[in-house]
Amino acid sequence: MKKVAFYTLGCKLNYSETSTIGRMFESRGFQKVEFNENPDIFIINTCSVTENADKKCKKIVKEANRVNPDGYVAIIGCYAQLKPQEISEIEGVDAVLGAAEKFRLVDLLGDFVKEPRLQNEKAQVFNSKIEEAVDYHTSYSLNDRTRTFLKVQDGCDYPCAYCTIPLARGKSRSDTVANVVKAANEIATSGVKEIVLTGVNIGDFGLQNGIRVETFFDLVKELDEVEGIERFRISSIEPNLLTDEIIEFVSKSKKFVPHFHIPLQSGSSKVLALMKRRYKRELYVERVNKIKQLMPDCCIGVDVIVGHPGETEEAFLETYNFLNELNISYLHVFTYSERPNTTAIGIKPIVPQNKRAERSRMLHILSDKKRRFFYESQIGKTFNVLFEEDIEEGNMHGWTENYVRVTAKYDPILINEMKTVNLSLVNEKMLVEVEEVEEYLMH
Repeated sequence: MKKVAFYTLGCKLNYSETSTIGRMFESRGFQKVEFNENPDIFIINTCSVTENADKKCKKIVKEANRVNPDGYVAIIGCYAQLKPQEISEIEGVDAVLGAAEKFRLVDLLGDFVKEPRLQNEKAQVFNSKIEEAVDYHTSYSLNDRTRTFLKVQDGCDYPCAYCTIPLARGKSRSDTVANVVKAANEIATSGVKEIVLTGVNIGDFGLQNGIRVETFFDLVKELDEVEGIERFRISSIEPNLLTDEIIEFVSKSKKFVPHFHIPLQSGSSKVLALMKRRYKRELYVERVNKIKQLMPDCCIGVDVIVGHPGETEEAFLETYNFLNELNISYLHVFTYSERPNTTAIGIKPIVPQNKRAERSRMLHILSDKKRRFFYESQIGKTFNVLFEEDIEEGNMHGWTENYVRVTAKYDPILINEMKTVNLSLVNEKMLVEVEEVEEYLMH
C-alpha cells in the first residue's frame, strides 16, 4: 500500500479540494499519512494570489525531497494552472496538473513511480487551457478539524484588475442545491457540527453552463433545514451579492450564524473603480448598517488590499478613515502583489514597496484595535462555543457563533462539543476567557 501525503497552500476552497482528492486516493487503496511520515507520494495544492505563495510552493517541494528523496511530487492548484512550465523546471517535481486535470490525477499519473530525470529534462505537465475547466467537482474537507469547508461554487466571472483567479480557475460555475444538501447530510453523519460554505464567489452560486438556474438565497434556505448540522457559516461574499433577503434570513435563521466576511478591497471609490470592483463604498456602508441593525452582535470581517497601483497617499488615508469609522470587527489585509496578465500592471502610479509595507502595518494595527473593541463589546454576554482540538499550554480554544475566539481550561470531553458560555474578559493574547462552561469546567 503506497503512502500519500498532502500539503495545502491558500484558501478554504483549496482545503476542501485537497481533502476530497485525499479521499479519492484512499478509495483506490492508498494510505493517507502526514508529510513527515516518509510518504511515497507528495501532493502539493498551490495558491498564486501573491508572489509569496509561489515561493512557498518551492520551499515545500524542497522539504518533500528532504523527507523522501525517492518520493513522487505532484503539484496542483492555481499556481500549477498559471505557470506549469515554470513549476516543471523545479528540481524534484515529477508532475504538474492544471485546473481541468487535478481531480483526475490518480488516473493520469498511474503508479506514481519517480523516474530519473536527465539533465534539463522537465516534469510531466498535464495542463489544458483554462477554458476547458468547465466541470464542477463537489468537494468538502473532513477529519481535518472540527469545522468542515464545503465548496458550493468555483471560478469567477469578475475581471478585477489585480486578480488571477479567473485565469487559474475559469468561469463561474456551481454545484446544484440538491447536491450541496446531499453533501451536507453526508457531513452530518460524520459528527461535524459546523459547515463553512466556501467558493471563489459564492454569492454567484446557481450558474450551470453559464445560465442561472438557482440562487445563493435558494441554497441558504435549503441548508437551514438540514438535520444534524448545528451551524452554517458563510465564508466570504461580495457586497453587491449580499442581498437584503439573505441578511434578513440569516438574522432569523436556525442554523446560519451572525458572521459575515465581506471583501471591500479599498475605501476609496476612485481606487475601487481602478480595481474594477462592482460597487462603490456607499453600498458597503449600506450592507454593514443593515447587518448591524438586524444583528447588533454580528461579526463583520473585511478584506482590504493596500498598495494597489493608483492608490495615492490621499486614497489610502481615505480607506483608513473609512474603515476606522465603520462598525466592523476585523480586517484581512493583503499587500498588493504584481501578477502577470492582470490589468493592474498597466496602472500608474506604482506604489513603492516600503509604502505598501507601511500601509499594511497601519491596517494590521487598526484590525487589532477593531477586534479588541468588538470582543470587549461582547463581554458579559452568553454564547454557544464549539470547542476544537486545539490545545496550547493547557488551554483549549473554540469559536462562538459570532466568531469570538474563546479560551478555556483543557477538558477532552469538550472537543467538538457545543457548550454555553459567559464571556468574561479579553486577555493579552486577544482571546476571550469564559466564566463558566456549563457543568464541565466547574470542577
